[in-house]
Amino acid sequence: MDDQAGLTWQWARFGLGIAFALPAMVVAPFSPTLGLALAVGVLPAAAFRLPPRRRGRAVILLVGGLSAIGLLVGSLLATVPAVAVVAVFGAAVLACINAVHGRLAQLVLILVLPMIGIGLSFPWSSAAVGLAGSMVAGSLYAWLVSLLWPERDGPPPPAAPVPRGRAMLVYGLLLGAAAAIAAAVGFLLDLQHVGWATAAVLLVMRPVRGQLISRSIGRAISVLVGAFAAAAFAVLAPGDLVIGLVAGVVVGALCATQGSRWYVAPGFTTFIALTFILVNSTEQPGARFLERALETLLGVGLALFFGAAVPSLLSLLALRRRSPSV
Repeated sequence: MDDQAGLTWQWARFGLGIAFALPAMVVAPFSPTLGLALAVGVLPAAAFRLPPRRRGRAVILLVGGLSAIGLLVGSLLATVPAVAVVAVFGAAVLACINAVHGRLAQLVLILVLPMIGIGLSFPWSSAAVGLAGSMVAGSLYAWLVSLLWPERDGPPPPAAPVPRGRAMLVYGLLLGAAAAIAAAVGFLLDLQHVGWATAAVLLVMRPVRGQLISRSIGRAISVLVGAFAAAAFAVLAPGDLVIGLVAGVVVGALCATQGSRWYVAPGFTTFIALTFILVNSTEQPGARFLERALETLLGVGLALFFGAAVPSLLSLLALRRRSPSV
């Protein structure tokens, strides 16, 4: 909405986020890896708007389940890079064509597809299966917590407008090309986290050009801030208790700012994800920060090129063909 504040904060939602993160906060002092995995598991629930009625909150289970499926599909594809590149392109085209068929189809486009991209960073392993399992368990726990939250009046948020017909097919082809190129570059350069650039493309690109520009800028800034904060946090070498407390506060802040017009969510999710990686990494935090920043900028750049520059060029060529020759 136009009158929506750029950055909003709801203390009630912050409390809900703390409740979501409670298992992570309890477990982290004994096992920071498991605690942060639990924090990752509730990120999908924390990032989505809480439905006003308890009956509608079952969507939290759907969001968590779809996130886990997308992650596992991407993880499996990552074992065969050539197949992964082609599959990402095809999945993007199919998801865009089917997005006109209701909210579930739109969830596939805006949630499952980016999670497939993220899954490319985690080639099939017990760790990937564990992360997917944490998302399922986290969504189940978050749903149970949400049932204790008071109901409120208000209609569900309207579905995002989706172009129809040829426009959505063209958008799907452009989205698939951008995501496939991001994945191919990641595999060819043997990047440690192929999915970061690919996911950036799939999360940033939108059929409406104005949304694309705002999301590109917002995601780049948010990810840079979140990655820098995670790297700085790792340099401080915090104790396990502090890791759990900070993870809870970050999940709470993600919930509290969910209604913001500014695209701030990637900052919080990046902090949790990168902290999880740094806890289990021997590399310097600065190297991880640089890797995250550069791959995000690569994905954003591809999204802008295929989402704004190429459509503008196609429109110009079509206009010239329709114009009578002099």
